[in-house]
Amino acid sequence: MSSIRQRPNGKWRARYRDDAGKEHSKHFDRKRDGQDWLDGIATSVRTGAYVDPARSKTTLAAFYAEWSPRQVWEPNTVLAMDQALAGCTFLDVPFGALRRSHVEAWVKTMDQTLAATTIRTRFSNVHAVLRAAVRDRVLAVDPADGVTLPRRRRAAHAMTIPSTAAVAAVLDAAEPWFANYIRVCAFAGLRLAEAIALQLDDVDFLRRNIGVRRQIQHVSGERLVTLPKHGSERDVFAADELLTELGRHVQDIGVTGDEQWLFAGLASPSRSSVNSRWVKTVKAAGVAPFKLHDLRHFYASGLIAAGCDVVTVQRALGHSSASITLSTYSHLWPDAGDRTRAAASGLIRAVSADSSRTEVPQVGHLAR
Repeated sequence: MSSIRQRPNGKWRARYRDDAGKEHSKHFDRKRDGQDWLDGIATSVRTGAYVDPARSKTTLAAFYAEWSPRQVWEPNTVLAMDQALAGCTFLDVPFGALRRSHVEAWVKTMDQTLAATTIRTRFSNVHAVLRAAVRDRVLAVDPADGVTLPRRRRAAHAMTIPSTAAVAAVLDAAEPWFANYIRVCAFAGLRLAEAIALQLDDVDFLRRNIGVRRQIQHVSGERLVTLPKHGSERDVFAADELLTELGRHVQDIGVTGDEQWLFAGLASPSRSSVNSRWVKTVKAAGVAPFKLHDLRHFYASGLIAAGCDVVTVQRALGHSSASITLSTYSHLWPDAGDRTRAAASGLIRAVSADSSRTEVPQVGHLAR
């Protein structure tokens, strides 16, 4: 319901009531301007973009403080969201004044100090909050839609896959118990937090499986035992050689606590202790530095080189979908050119083998 009337002072007063029955009004010098304002309000109501003018004064900081406690998040997600919002440069800009240029300026600021993948992660987290504000009718339009982000390096160039010689050198240089932790990452593809959380019952020596049932995360100095990333609970088919080493680990080194942790020495409230031990081990091995997480790429590359298909690799790594596996490792699978060359080489070898077995009679030996 809306109306427009002229006031005794000559001004035109346009007013309307929203769905909650609350009245809103504004004064104009010309009747046409007042009618245009009312028409704009009517359009926003029809399209679902209407925002109560009072709520448009809400800031991103205020909305996040009210909205985030209702979300069902893992502790690490809370940490990542808080970190993204803390670095956002338009936290205190009222939603009614928030523009695409604010988001672009923030992305440009991050581009000066952060990697493209980090920028995309933080942008995605803030974008999720802005979309929630639109759904809650606090923000009319999402200003982050369509904002250009820095290009990510291709996986083939950004990924480090250590050589078998480098992995062997690191294993030789590691303390025996830490070497077995490295083996679980390199030969079963477990994430670092998943490997730290292994218990004796997770290793099924009879069925030759390693069960991934939990992970240990360190959030704000606190040690938390949580479920693996969504979709990552799985049974990994373990090699006999790896199971033999884990059996020796249990016999010679032992397990810890009622839960029978395999690697309790890495489960301290500080994840830096794991990385510190890793850096020292790599240095002692005398190889070019690489990250502990690169062992997961080492494992994936080995599966692919052995001919495993996408679904097999996906399940082994605990990816929630095959598309994630492909986007990460597609460059490692042989392409059409590789398959064509391999097929042609097979033909050549087959013909050559048959040719060597076939004795061609010499002209001088032909019967006369």
